[in-house]
Amino acid sequence: MMSKEDKGNQAVNSSVGLVTNAKVKDEEQPKLPWMVSSAMFLAPLCWYGPIGSTRSVLIPQLFSQLDPVHKVWAVGILATVASITGAVANLLFGAFSDVTRTRFGKRKPYIVLGTVAIALSLIVIANVKSIMAIIFIWIIAAAAENAIAAAIYPQISDRVAPKWRGTVSTFYGVGFTIAQQGFALLAAQFLGNVKMGIYFMAGCTVVLAVIHELLIQEKGNLDDPKVPFNKDTLKKYFFFPTHDSRDFYLALTGKFFMVVGSTIVTTFLLFLFTDYIGQGTAAAGKSISIFSTIMLIIGVIFALIGGPLADKLKRVKAPVVIATFALGFAALFPLFVQKPWAMFVYAVIAAFGNGLYNSVDGALNMDVLPSSDTAGKDLGLINLANTLGQMLGAMVASAIVASFGYGAIFIFAIAMEVVGGIAIAMIKRIR
Repeated sequence: MMSKEDKGNQAVNSSVGLVTNAKVKDEEQPKLPWMVSSAMFLAPLCWYGPIGSTRSVLIPQLFSQLDPVHKVWAVGILATVASITGAVANLLFGAFSDVTRTRFGKRKPYIVLGTVAIALSLIVIANVKSIMAIIFIWIIAAAAENAIAAAIYPQISDRVAPKWRGTVSTFYGVGFTIAQQGFALLAAQFLGNVKMGIYFMAGCTVVLAVIHELLIQEKGNLDDPKVPFNKDTLKKYFFFPTHDSRDFYLALTGKFFMVVGSTIVTTFLLFLFTDYIGQGTAAAGKSISIFSTIMLIIGVIFALIGGPLADKLKRVKAPVVIATFALGFAALFPLFVQKPWAMFVYAVIAAFGNGLYNSVDGALNMDVLPSSDTAGKDLGLINLANTLGQMLGAMVASAIVASFGYGAIFIFAIAMEVVGGIAIAMIKRIR
């Protein structure tokens, strides 16, 4: 007799290939789930937008007001603490959400409690005058941020059939692009009143999370089989997957190298315009504004196009491969031409790659998960590859510049993107 859990993980031939983790089959969802799609558009705006912009824009300004001499050191320590806390929390909360059984569902408790923790942490930070205290409180905020991230993204796996995952991932990708770029611009408006800015971000995360939960309409899961606490379940829910996981690890590897390659370019964006190209500070500031605007506009356009196009073509792997190689191709221009226009060309091509990648990569990740039952934990591993890629990319960029100069950054970026693209191309099960 096949258990309920086994039935939920039968392999099915979907429009994009053989999917083994579909809880909702294509024939069970003939129309695009608009409510879920809208909720997933808001998902990154709930957590990444408010707390990410606070961390990157408002906190540095706050540190500069509290201790101008040690502000750089303080920002570096906070970033390190946030990365380490996030890596651990994402894995743990993802795994815990997989095995949670409540009348509210398995993802909602972590999203709601995480939102409350973020809002309270930000309010306290806005009123603290000690940098060390802020860093300590940020550990709570970072853990809460990743509790939300670990629970909110697997909702696509829980609620969306494979044939719609590309489109729904597009909603998430567009939301993420807006959260990343738009909230940073919004936070910059509060540099003259940091306390009010942090209050505003705390309010945003609560309001947007409430709207997300109203749209997603997650139901209770008390009827799902309880997960017993034994050696087998510990291995399944809290350790690296070992069964039917080849394509999963290839997707993880591809994301890691893609993130490393793109991070080593963006880490020293200001210094690339000043020290590599030779612009003055004022000119470099204008160039960075143009660069960022290009990345935002073109990124959103291709994030909107990518998912529906992937669904129509019934391909999710190919767009991700193209996007990854595009990021490597973009680096050729500033490698050979030390002019501002070369960086703008990089921005155009990289924005195309990032937009396409953000809109379709999520669907690819969903389709290669070893099991829908461990979606939270396994997506946490993919997020860990993203976090480690960012950390390593920043460290490698520093070492490359110190040893070989700024030009070598682009050579290394090309190599990383090629390796990442090849890893994704090697995925067999999904087209």
